[in-house]
Amino acid sequence: MDICFTNVSVTYGNRVALHPLTLTLRESRIGIIGLNGSGKTTFARLINGLVKPGTGTVSVNGLDTVTDAKAVLSTVGYIFQNPQNQIIMPIVRDDIAFGLKNRGLSGTEMTAQTDAVLARFGIDHLAGRRAHELSGGETQLVAIASVTVTGPSVLILDEPTNQLDLRNRQRVAKTLDALREHAIVVSHDLPLLETFERVLLFHEGRLLADGAPDAVIAAYHEVAGC
Repeated sequence: MDICFTNVSVTYGNRVALHPLTLTLRESRIGIIGLNGSGKTTFARLINGLVKPGTGTVSVNGLDTVTDAKAVLSTVGYIFQNPQNQIIMPIVRDDIAFGLKNRGLSGTEMTAQTDAVLARFGIDHLAGRRAHELSGGETQLVAIASVTVTGPSVLILDEPTNQLDLRNRQRVAKTLDALREHAIVVSHDLPLLETFERVLLFHEGRLLADGAPDAVIAAYHEVAGC
């Protein structure tokens, strides 16, 4: 993975959401933290082109998020804070298979890839379930499966353990640890990020700290006053 920000800034009206930023991301596990409104979500959404830079450029493995937008969307998968909002089909199996449509695959190939990703995340038993019947943790795993089935090399997860009970939180955390893909995780769940290779702290639209989890999390506590 090679994600490059070059003099990137974002402005919404008169408000600066992200001040000019230049950095490169290559680690397999990266955490993004900060208070609400700090710019962390804007930063994450720049990576897959959901947000366009006001100045500068963002590239993912050499692909520009503006001029190569379609290719970037194939490379970077995004799991939103409310994953139920991105589950389209009423049945779990159909939702996972949905991302494979329009790829020229035969029915047999689609079934095989869907079965493989269900098995990979240990959710085979959910294949025939209705999406609205899933628990929060099950919904998160189905959303991850639905995104990874298309083969992105980078996953961005926005608050993946938000509002989960302890059991489901631990299950999602283990799933993140086992991912083959590079993962960039936006989270207020600080213990989730303690084993990550790198953590970025944003504050008031600026990158305030960048480095090992313990030092950056300590800086976050100072900013948060706790």
